[in-house]
Amino acid sequence: MGNWKDNLIDIAPYVAGEQPKKADFIKLNANENPYPPSPKVIEAINSFKAAGLNKYPDADATPLVSAVAERAGLSEENVFIGNGSDDVLALCFRAFFNSGKPVLYPDITYSFYPVWCSMLKIPYELIPVDEDFNIRAEDYKRENGGVIICNPNAPTSIGRDLDFMREILDANPDSVVISDEAYVDFGGVSALPLLKEYPNLAVVQTFSKSRSMAGMRIGCCFGGKDIIGALRAAKDSYNSYPVDSVAIAAGCASIADEEYFRVTVDRIIRTRDRLTDELRKMGFDVKDSSTNFLFASHPKYRAADISAFLKTKDIYVRFFNKPRIDNHLRITIGTDEEIDALIGALKEYIKNPGMGIDIRED
Repeated sequence: MGNWKDNLIDIAPYVAGEQPKKADFIKLNANENPYPPSPKVIEAINSFKAAGLNKYPDADATPLVSAVAERAGLSEENVFIGNGSDDVLALCFRAFFNSGKPVLYPDITYSFYPVWCSMLKIPYELIPVDEDFNIRAEDYKRENGGVIICNPNAPTSIGRDLDFMREILDANPDSVVISDEAYVDFGGVSALPLLKEYPNLAVVQTFSKSRSMAGMRIGCCFGGKDIIGALRAAKDSYNSYPVDSVAIAAGCASIADEEYFRVTVDRIIRTRDRLTDELRKMGFDVKDSSTNFLFASHPKYRAADISAFLKTKDIYVRFFNKPRIDNHLRITIGTDEEIDALIGALKEYIKNPGMGIDIRED
């Protein structure tokens, strides 16, 4: 006789960046925006009529769909809004990857992809990036049940251009190709201009990063009528009301403040470029970033040791104990003050690498 526990899910979940249980620390390990959302967002939340929460929200988040579509120059039938891009991507996996053939994505990329494949029993194949962590379009010219490309890629920070995405799309007319663009506003190139040419393209973006709204959970997908129709069908078979009323109001307010969006993004890019220069002066190898984070390694010092030392200074960066990237750090771009503290701590470590916590192995 079996045990009831045999019926429980057996899956390795996604692991987010460490969340210290304290208030006074510098958090550069979750790719969050260091600045608050638009003042218009704050005003929309503060003035929200909470008495109306006894009613269900608009099932399709129509006001926000309309605002996002107008900004993108698309029709409402080309936009889907979900509860964060993770929710949108999970629905994409449900809606698009049903052929029984393996879904293709890079071996070094957003680590939620294999979790969804495992959860939904979708076969998949990891396609190795090259020695410089570049995704090669030619590697995706093979039979598959779908392709998902994080562009710019995480955690490598490397962005690719439209010709790269076009090459993948041309090679895969019989599969849905997802361009996961969580970081595109920080210097990446969006695949949105290709939507009119490729009905099998889905472009996923988020309000979490460039719009400072990670705590609000708003994600969106752009695509042709059939792509968005399949997403809405999957949503209505799973959760008919994924986006709450407060989020809809806040999202509309964010879209209405284009100036704040641009100023904040530009500020992060300037800080990113300054940190890149400082790290390279200290001998770090830093990839040219199209994101709000850097992917860096040092030829003399182990990433694990550096990460451990930074924690003694209450500075948290992301260290991945995984093959091929276990000597790299992913460093979120914080405020200028936070980055100054990081630079000072790194200079201190390099001056005396034996100080603090050392977890080197013999």
